[in-house]
Amino acid sequence: MILGVGRAIGETMAVIMAARNQARIPDSILKGVRTLTANIVIEMGYAADLHREALIATGVVLFVFILGINGLFNMVKKNA
Repeated sequence: MILGVGRAIGETMAVIMAARNQARIPDSILKGVRTLTANIVIEMGYAADLHREALIATGVVLFVFILGINGLFNMVKKNA
């Protein structure tokens, strides 16, 4: 579990640097962005009350999304 968390944090930090960590809606595909995972990592340290709840809800959305993708790939794998 520790290795998994370390890997997730490392990948998140790499994405933060590559995407240029800008909390705004980009006008172009070449502009910087902030991913949902990076948003959770950066803002969780000072979040309180509703802000913290929103970050936790973001984590739940990401978890459900990944769970769905894994389920879809498992179905494709079984059919192949």
